[in-house]
Amino acid sequence: SDALVLFDGSNLQQWESAVKAGEAAKWKVENGYMEVVRGTGAIKTKAVFGDVQLHIEWSSPTEIVGEGQGRGNSGVFLQEDYEVQVLDSYESKTYSNGQAGSIYKQSIPLVNATAAPGEWNSYDIIYQAPAFNKDGIKVRSAYITVLHNGVVIQNHQEIKGTTEFIGLPKNPAHGPRSIVLQDHGNPVRFRNIWLREL
Repeated sequence: SDALVLFDGSNLQQWESAVKAGEAAKWKVENGYMEVVRGTGAIKTKAVFGDVQLHIEWSSPTEIVGEGQGRGNSGVFLQEDYEVQVLDSYESKTYSNGQAGSIYKQSIPLVNATAAPGEWNSYDIIYQAPAFNKDGIKVRSAYITVLHNGVVIQNHQEIKGTTEFIGLPKNPAHGPRSIVLQDHGNPVRFRNIWLREL
């Protein structure tokens, strides 16, 4: 009852382009969900956040195209830099720290709880933001717990820094920032997105 609804299935008023500042989000909205429109870029919340409990549901395409990272790929980024991977990992192989529910390139999920393509998955994320001192030095790492379809797959896991595709995590100082949903070129769907600030 105290949650902030970020997407109720009707519009993208809480979201904007993460690529072009101030521009409206250009993803498709229909039948109670939003869907990535390839090439329009990632979208982010207009509001910024620190510590949160986030609920988000996602579905990979029923038409299976590609393999591994090319199959139903997207991501949920906390504070714009820390990715919980979204991927069709149902009977599909990819590198272990890039599968659904991984803290991308950092932490392998405890179990693969991914539903079949076209079915809805849920992530319930409890996130504690990193802390930085007045000199911009990190004094506390971010920590994350993730339940995937009700199953604990990340248990108070330390996030070592930004979730880089290549290279080591970085730790630039920051305060509250947006939640970002990734456009990786696949028509992944999202619905029922809400959060509570902690």
